Amino acid sequence: MKIICTKSNLLNGLNIVSKAVPNKTTMSILECILVDASKNMIKLTANDMEIGIETIIEGDIVEKGIIALDAKIFLDIIRKLPDNDITIETDASFKTSITCEKAKFNIIGKSGEDFSYLPIIEKNDQIVISQFTLKEVVRQTIFSITDNDNNKLMTGELFDINGNELKVVSLDGHRISIRKITLKDNYAAKKVVVPGKTLNEVSKILPGTAESDVVLSFTDKHIVFEFENTTVVSRLIEGEYFKIEQMLSSDYETKVTVNKKEFLNCIDRATLLVKEGDKKPIIINITDNSMELKINSILGSMNEDIDINKNGKDLMIGFNPKFLIDALRVIDDEDVNLYMVNPKAPCFIKNDEESYIYLILPVNFTTVS
Repeated sequence: MKIICTKSNLLNGLNIVSKAVPNKTTMSILECILVDASKNMIKLTANDMEIGIETIIEGDIVEKGIIALDAKIFLDIIRKLPDNDITIETDASFKTSITCEKAKFNIIGKSGEDFSYLPIIEKNDQIVISQFTLKEVVRQTIFSITDNDNNKLMTGELFDINGNELKVVSLDGHRISIRKITLKDNYAAKKVVVPGKTLNEVSKILPGTAESDVVLSFTDKHIVFEFENTTVVSRLIEGEYFKIEQMLSSDYETKVTVNKKEFLNCIDRATLLVKEGDKKPIIINITDNSMELKINSILGSMNEDIDINKNGKDLMIGFNPKFLIDALRVIDDEDVNLYMVNPKAPCFIKNDEESYIYLILPVNFTTVS
């Protein structure tokens, strides 16, 4: 094999597929990136058996062929080479030379035939969504998944398609995040649970332009993301997702409307007195047109008042400040509405259309004077 391509094209392609190279594996071939120039294109592929990514890059194929190269060494070499054309040449014993200007590296590759290719997926069920929208929806929900493998379903996000609506849900046992978006077309009802790791990686490599689309295809066991010259194939998480409708209530005793930025900044300031790992709640005391936020820790105490609009009863309630910060950071509205029943019941942050809903469980606290 002999190919020539620019450093920027090659490096961009390697950065995309390297997201699917496993950190630890007993199969050394999976630590490689496959360079496939056996047809009339240069295709890079990586696969950790849970998620696989392939992307096509521009370049000249002088001699067709295929090689698997150690991902870390390959990527490190390409990063350090000058910004010019790079020639990659292999022989029958998989010796590979990588040349750029006066620099020349020789490394040993592996047979491309041993590589685990991406599974071939029948793309019957498909939806189309803008890159920007998918990236935003992931950003606005991904923080609520858990990385605890005890409950696999909590490590992923529910994609619930119904007609022209896509609902994305994540939860970790303490909170629920829901985003609803309107799709351009109508689709058959479908529910799948996509691993959080997959969504994180797709989000990183998606250019995210509003004008360009992503095609999502589903089977019983896989989801495929196709955008520009890149294809991502991932296993789905099997099992029935939690019945969240039962957890969502429209009842409330207290409704608070508050300036989002002011509320977020205030909680942010309060957390200066909380050491990492310290589970100190922020206590919110809601009275007529005023909300007092208090925090007490071994480092000191802080309290601050914020102006609000309130409907309903006065209320004192405590929260993990991180959970409030995570939700508020991804809401774009100027003002947010909080709906509460009592100090033991969940708080809902949602807009009138319910295009976003954040449910946060309160925490117990002891009052401080």
